[in-house]
Amino acid sequence: MICEGCTDLIIIEAALKAVLQRPFVLTQLQPEPTRQEMGGGWGGVFKWCQEFRRRGADSIEMDPTLSQFDLVIIHLDADVAGKQYADCGPAVAQAAAALQGLPCEQACPPPLNTVAALEVVLLSWLGIAAVGPMSLLCIPSKASDAWLAAAKLPAGHALLNGLECHPNLEVALSQLPIGQRIRKAVREYRSHAETITQNWQTVRDHCTQACAFEQRMQPIAQAFPA
Repeated sequence: MICEGCTDLIIIEAALKAVLQRPFVLTQLQPEPTRQEMGGGWGGVFKWCQEFRRRGADSIEMDPTLSQFDLVIIHLDADVAGKQYADCGPAVAQAAAALQGLPCEQACPPPLNTVAALEVVLLSWLGIAAVGPMSLLCIPSKASDAWLAAAKLPAGHALLNGLECHPNLEVALSQLPIGQRIRKAVREYRSHAETITQNWQTVRDHCTQACAFEQRMQPIAQAFPA
């Protein structure tokens, strides 16, 4: 997994448990605690992709540093489409000068248009035209927090309306009444991980990008024995 942060990994791992329904080991390649110079967030994902690009592999599957993994998932939240490269500093802005531009955000709803535009940007970071059969892009809209909210909030909750287009869901979740409040903390997200797995159908009902993630996982899941 290459992701923006540890809470994203928790959410996506919980989703994988629902989709695969078999044991697996998820290795976090980014953020990497031993490489603090890479940083976290979407800027860290950008730097990881640039390192991959410089190695010159034709695909993720052909990269010798990734060949021991059965699957490589690269995550970005769709709200990155509203950012600028300069937000991560002049070095990132300079490195991205010849790549697909940011911002690339489209009107939401529907979330799909922004996700599609950001996929093009992410592929330009990697320097490949498309992902291969054992790699996939995971772009929740507007953030992976939407998957947690869909699994955790009661039916009919106001935040579930237009969930994938909420501009600042993290803040909204942290300001809910006690009993519903979800703070952006690794320990708290871990405490809700099983809820995501158990309520995955509800997540799919509210989040189109959760459905897209599952659909992309299906042929990969079929490649592994039960």
